[in-house]
Amino acid sequence: MDTLQNMRVFVRVVEAGSFTGAAQHLNTTTAYASRAVSDLEAHLRTRLLNRTTRRIALTEAGERYLQRCEQILAYVDQAEAEAGDAHARPAGKLKIHAMTSFGQHYVVPAVGRYQQRYPDVHVELTLAQRIPDLLDEGFDVSLTLATSLPDSGLVSQRLGSAFSIACASPAYLERHGVPQTPADLAHHTCLQMVAPVFPSDKWTFDGPNGDETITLGPTPFQVNVAEAMAVAVSNGMGIGLIPIYSAISGLRSGAFVWLLPQYTSQEMNLYALYPSRQYLDAKIRTWVEFLRDELPATLAADQAELRQFARG
Repeated sequence: MDTLQNMRVFVRVVEAGSFTGAAQHLNTTTAYASRAVSDLEAHLRTRLLNRTTRRIALTEAGERYLQRCEQILAYVDQAEAEAGDAHARPAGKLKIHAMTSFGQHYVVPAVGRYQQRYPDVHVELTLAQRIPDLLDEGFDVSLTLATSLPDSGLVSQRLGSAFSIACASPAYLERHGVPQTPADLAHHTCLQMVAPVFPSDKWTFDGPNGDETITLGPTPFQVNVAEAMAVAVSNGMGIGLIPIYSAISGLRSGAFVWLLPQYTSQEMNLYALYPSRQYLDAKIRTWVEFLRDELPATLAADQAELRQFARG
């Protein structure tokens, strides 16, 4: 028995004053309306309506039940309206995950611009160097940098790519000289950025001769956040691979310089991950669309600016 539907029929019968009037309003038959009320009474083991051939009248129990039905149906209608509105209008809390350094440089400013357009969306942003379990941890969208994605059943949108460059401070280069090829790095102090997708003892460069891989010796410093690597490099601790979004500010200030400007390293794709395409909440849909419109141009602008800092 569809109790909720039978409640609707019962309320409509009372409002119409007859089974025939309720059936006409509900575009159904009088027999269906009568059976719906009878099923309710059988389920409740209580008479709700006294019936004659000409009229109906609520019993005392029917009056109490009618009030509850009207309250319940009002709540149901409100819940359906709110759920439908979530599909149509961006509002409520949007829970986002992003990789730490990328999130600081790109996602936080993007959130500000997004909220100017959709002020009813409240963003909860978590920065972490891992791919979370979206369903278990309750994230709406994860912005992830990876060489490729495992088969997870999640929907993915590729938004662009980013890479790292070799950097060192002017003070370090004055003391140790400037490497001219990737092979020269074997004679330098190389600082290691810890990342699960790249080996800890090797750097692979993409350049004029294709891929070139060097094996690193013992490193005096390892770290897992790009900003910390940028600080270490700017303090003359050695040469480090720094993602372009973390390197731009140091290059602008002169804290470090780009070495081997014909080479890039550790290229990764940027993906937006979310659980499902079906009945997608408006705040998720508009956030992903916003990123798809904005981020590729922002990444391209940073890469264009990067070329200004090439060191010959």
